[in-house]
Parts: sequence; structure tokens; C-alpha cells
Amino acid sequence: MQGENSLEKTNRINVLFDFYGPLLTEKQQTFLKCYFHDDFSLGEIAAEFEISRQAVYEHLKRAEQMLESYEEKLGLAERHDKLQTGLDLLEREIGRLPPDRRGPLLEAAARLRD
Repeated sequence: MQGENSLEKTNRINVLFDFYGPLLTEKQQTFLKCYFHDDFSLGEIAAEFEISRQAVYEHLKRAEQMLESYEEKLGLAERHDKLQTGLDLLEREIGRLPPDRRGPLLEAAARLRD
């Protein structure tokens, strides 16, 4: 269960980082990339940047809080998720149409995905 929660958290942070990463400080971006993208430990990051593990932990916690705060205010990741879910449903429904009626609708759905 712990591993699943950890994976869910990592996935969530990575999604939020994709949307809001540029709004973080350079140091926050770097530490999040090291920890969540590159799978560095707190100790490895601390050694690399010559700071304490506690300092790394605090930077990561603050960055995570900022990402969650941006999402709470702007909701871009949630809107994106809803759009993708809606497009999946649309494509399934298009698949139920006669083949000669699907082309333009599938093209429109593909444009929306892009």
C-alpha cells in the first residue's frame, strides 16, 4: 500500500510539475527533478548541493505545497484530466458509428488531443 501511495504521489507531482514547474524557483525545480524524475534520495541531493538532508526535505515540501496551491487556484491538471476523459468517451462513441461517418469526427477528436 505504501508503494502505491508513493507512486501515486510521484505521478501527481510530475503532472503538476508539467503544468506549474516554471512558476517555481530554479532550486525548487532542480530538487523536484532530482527527487521525482531522476529518483535521487534526499542524501544524494544533499551531497550534490552540499546542504543538509533536512534542507532538501524542506525545499521539496515547499515546492510540493506550491504546486498543490497552484492547482487548487487554477485547476489546470484537473481540467486536462477531464478533457482527456471526455475525448476518450467521444472516440468510443465515434467508434460505434458506421465507418463512412467516422472520418471527420475522428480527425476533429485528434485535433482536440493535440
